[in-house]
Amino acid sequence: MEGQEVTHSGILGPGRLDRALAEAIPSLSRARIQALLEADALQIAGQAVSDPSSKRHQGQAFTLTVPAPVPDKAAPQDIELDIVFEDHHLIIVNKPAGLVVHPAAGHADGTLVNALLHHCKGKLSGIGGVQRPGIVHRIDRDTSGLLVVAKSDAAHEGLAKLFAAHDIERRYLAVVVGQPSPAGGTIRTQIGRSTTNRKKMAVLPEGKGKHAVTHYRTIEQFKDASLVECHLETGRTHQVRVHMAHIGHPLVGDSTYNNRRKAFKFGPNQSYFDRQALHAVSLGFIHPITGEKLGFESKLPDDIQLLLTSLKA
Repeated sequence: MEGQEVTHSGILGPGRLDRALAEAIPSLSRARIQALLEADALQIAGQAVSDPSSKRHQGQAFTLTVPAPVPDKAAPQDIELDIVFEDHHLIIVNKPAGLVVHPAAGHADGTLVNALLHHCKGKLSGIGGVQRPGIVHRIDRDTSGLLVVAKSDAAHEGLAKLFAAHDIERRYLAVVVGQPSPAGGTIRTQIGRSTTNRKKMAVLPEGKGKHAVTHYRTIEQFKDASLVECHLETGRTHQVRVHMAHIGHPLVGDSTYNNRRKAFKFGPNQSYFDRQALHAVSLGFIHPITGEKLGFESKLPDDIQLLLTSLKA
């Protein structure tokens, strides 16, 4: 429970000590257990044991003391959330455009993390020893849509493994400039920090950056733009925005990767679209704790729907 020291006890199974403890205490990740071992939190036969690789304790009784998690530096804030799903382990949020995910320079508060700390008060275990939601992936401030967050240490580790193995189904809808040709395909590049502008990501030469794969298909074409679905095989920073710009079709409204972002007027006031037209429309994965197959959909927000209406007209 939040704010309380917890003591776990049981009988150790075979294999490495850290793995045996992780199997005996599923709520703790191996990384967290290793940190606890280093802090002499484990007692076997009245002695502190700290070697995570030891294999000589099978069948022995243990006591592991987990100290009370310390408060997160971020403050809980009562910010309205659109919650799509929640259980003891996970929470799925439909994030609005404009909401920053995690506190950082220039955004010390008013973030999704601040909102989750308020919403999940009393329901968060100490992820890594700190009372906080486990942010496994992020979407940009001005991108809307679905985001999964861990509420427990074990769920955090499980989600991280799913993302590392590319076992998360993620689809985005984007409004891009022009009409991609071919209308569908796969973009495979290396993505990393731009060498000319450190605030931007860029496609880099082979051997530099990180491997990035985006599968795209055109859903609808307009005179000067297209609605495109992007399926992410990897999850690099700004991946959809960088890849679509790379093939000559940057996102409408993208202030970073589209030099003509003010060219598209929309709505009754004919103002320009002032954010990248990008929405995380679907999210699917196997629940890391229960094994249940989960899938979620999010409809396009009002501003992108209005943009599409204007483009059709």
